[in-house]
Amino acid sequence: SARIKACRYDRLSPSTENVTAKVTGGKAIRPTLALLSAEVVGGAPAVAVPAAIAVELVHNFSLLHDDVMDGDLTRRHRRTAWDVFGVNSAILAGDALLALALDVLATSGHPAATDGTRILSAAVQDLLEGQSADLGLEQRAEVELGECLSMAEKKTGALMGCACAVGAAFGSGSPGQVERLRRFGVHLGVAFQHVDDLLGIWGDPAVTGKPVCSDLLSRKKSLPVVAALTSDTPAGRELAALYHRAAPLSGAELMHAAELVELAGGRAWSQTQVDDLLAQAMRQLPPAGPAAGSAQAARAVGELGALARLATHRDH
Repeated sequence: SARIKACRYDRLSPSTENVTAKVTGGKAIRPTLALLSAEVVGGAPAVAVPAAIAVELVHNFSLLHDDVMDGDLTRRHRRTAWDVFGVNSAILAGDALLALALDVLATSGHPAATDGTRILSAAVQDLLEGQSADLGLEQRAEVELGECLSMAEKKTGALMGCACAVGAAFGSGSPGQVERLRRFGVHLGVAFQHVDDLLGIWGDPAVTGKPVCSDLLSRKKSLPVVAALTSDTPAGRELAALYHRAAPLSGAELMHAAELVELAGGRAWSQTQVDDLLAQAMRQLPPAGPAAGSAQAARAVGELGALARLATHRDH
């Protein structure tokens, strides 16, 4: 929102404004979840602006560090921060964003500031555990699908759940409402990760800003890949042989690997999971609002549902 965009300059020096004004941001899904969650429980979206800013700062902290750990050279169609400014600067920038996120909540003056900070801190711990698990899985030849699902829930689901929970808390929601909206966000986050993983193989590079079959190129143990590897099918076994090869995969081999993931059922499984998780998320919404008759809550519930469908049916 315009209010969030304005707030980002509060902590920037005047010399940075011309630079940041030219930067294209991301989808802003997490701050939008926070603002809508506040409305669902009967609060005004303005009261949840600190929550929205904090979760977006944490999200960008995680992206800066992710790019360093994964060695990615592009994000959002431009060079990654570590590639432009160096690893050390990118790590420090990420650390600064995390510190600012906690400060935004702690100094907000809102009655829910303490609870919000606690929820955000717990989500960051989950996020870090998920990222650590993700790195660990990349080093292992044998990986269980349940491990990958648990990793996705922590790495991606936790922060989306946090966005909804902190937004609801700042909207003065009851503990039950906060928890239901948190679960909505977690389910949505895991579905979001499935879509990310599908795009990491079959996404259009001109739209995603990433190389073709980028996840296969880096031998990433993404959800559809692990579903294929653990499928006990001829295609899954052939994919495992390709994944265990030391030599880089050629362009033709990458395309064949994508075909093997599909033949082994990994693509269809992930697509089904997206639909199932979206349905689970939507079931959390109707009881989340205040007493029947609130037009604001009804509209916000509808917008949350629309945002969830948009986030899980996207091409980038």
